[in-house]
Amino acid sequence: MRKYGPIGLLLILLTTACSDFNKIVKSTDYEFKYKKALEYYEDGEYVRSSTLLKELVNIYRGTSKADEIYYYYAKSYFGMGDYMMAGHWFRTLINEFPRSKYGEEAQYLIGYCFYEESPKPRLDQQVTQKAIDALQLFINLYPNSDKVEEANRLIIEMRDKLVYKSYLTGKLYYDLENYKAATVALTNSLKDFPDTKYREDLMFMLLRAKYYLAIRSVEDKKELRLSDALDEYFTFVDEYPGSKYRKEAEKFYETLAEELHYNEDIN
Repeated sequence: MRKYGPIGLLLILLTTACSDFNKIVKSTDYEFKYKKALEYYEDGEYVRSSTLLKELVNIYRGTSKADEIYYYYAKSYFGMGDYMMAGHWFRTLINEFPRSKYGEEAQYLIGYCFYEESPKPRLDQQVTQKAIDALQLFINLYPNSDKVEEANRLIIEMRDKLVYKSYLTGKLYYDLENYKAATVALTNSLKDFPDTKYREDLMFMLLRAKYYLAIRSVEDKKELRLSDALDEYFTFVDEYPGSKYRKEAEKFYETLAEELHYNEDIN
């Protein structure tokens, strides 16, 4: 009797498993194929599960099982970490079966897939906004879901990423000494995200950008910009009287006040 070592036995098992899977793939017994697809899914073998379900999506299209097949097909991609394809099939499920019993979970996972695809703050944040929109839609549609709290947490995280992206954009303009563009970017950040944890930093950077924009301005725009920067100073110190930036802000104030007083004397 021939004996096999551990590696030999493993190879035999793998070969047998592959042979069995290939037979299932070639089978025309779709009920059996669907049963095996679910077994693979439950065992965490998402690649095999998705391979079988890919064919069944077309076979069962228009039947009472279609939404369930879409659901497990999407979940198989989700299990593999392919969030782009998972999100696509969750959206397809909702579009084709708006009253499906899987609709609530699918809507949440659409947002979660966008969340997983969201890039680092320095990159374009269109996907991040899609995550926010999808999760907010989920909350609106299913306000009593036990996933609402988690959806809100993810939205806050994504919004902070958008704010940080704006912060980086404003800082980039500031570092390039494009103070006008920095002012616009930072003002928009504060308007769109008034409760951000970066608020103090954003407000001070806005003050600093307005200060340098005013000091380096052409004469016919200078007085108006000096006044605008001074207003920004008062807004900042009123909201953050004990700010870590207070000392630098006071230096801005002294220069702004002196410049405005000088302009008044000239006039």
